[in-house]
Amino acid sequence: METTVSEVSIWSATVLPFITAIGLKIVGAIVLYMVGRWLISFAVNVMSRVLTARNFDPTLQRYLANILGVVLNIVLVVAILGYFGMQTTSFAALLAGVGLAVGAAWSGLLGNFAAGAFLIIFRPYKVGDYVIAAGIEGTVTEIGLFNTVITSPDNVQTIVGNGKVSSDTIKNFSTHSYRRVDRTAQLAFGVDPLDAIARLKPALAGIANVMADPAPDVEIIDFNERGTVLAVRPYCHTRDYWQVTFDTNRLIAATFGAAGFPPPFTVERDQLVILDHDLDAIAEAVNKTRPAAPPPAST
Repeated sequence: METTVSEVSIWSATVLPFITAIGLKIVGAIVLYMVGRWLISFAVNVMSRVLTARNFDPTLQRYLANILGVVLNIVLVVAILGYFGMQTTSFAALLAGVGLAVGAAWSGLLGNFAAGAFLIIFRPYKVGDYVIAAGIEGTVTEIGLFNTVITSPDNVQTIVGNGKVSSDTIKNFSTHSYRRVDRTAQLAFGVDPLDAIARLKPALAGIANVMADPAPDVEIIDFNERGTVLAVRPYCHTRDYWQVTFDTNRLIAATFGAAGFPPPFTVERDQLVILDHDLDAIAEAVNKTRPAAPPPAST
């Protein structure tokens, strides 16, 4: 009995304080983590409000908020480990080594991250712009840390790595206040192109969302085997591009139909168009083009 009491006394004197200390440290670490997470959220929200008040781009706000959150969370983890008595310098060296290994393995992701930073800084496009980036055409809906999200006109979402976007050509159709719709109109031989131009120009101005300044252009752009080709070019805002394109096509067909213009047809070589199969007329025309036969030799 005395032995049991002494063992309990030894356990109470040695093990119990150790367990109590460990328990208190764990509780303290949990409290530190909760307070740290609250402070991180508070800091990120404060920064977001400050950037919003200064009219920063929403994409840039999200980008900076994510970076700040990652950095502060790393600091919080290091602080908790230091609270448990771990050497933070050794942990920092370990973290650097792990970061190097991860960086080598995820070089593509890190490249996308760096490219995303440059996209945010130089801003070749922003959320809501209509672009062609890395061969993908559509409206930019999100610029993330590693990729850009583009929604095409047929409502398909495409996610493109920022590295691929930054290394390729970017066409931004939303940079300027308007863009040009390029259409062509084929005229048949015999149709006066000036008459067609005079009919199309005022009609184009009546299309919804076509800009008055600059005014629509209708000019002769080419000639081919079917006749004269007109360039039909109204101007509109980027958001109205497809509507104006379709309306322009309908207008060309309706205007030429109302004017009674014949449909274009291909003219054969030497401007000879065979309208029927009059073989006798064809044979006579061929005979006229043949050289005269030489007179017979005298005997």
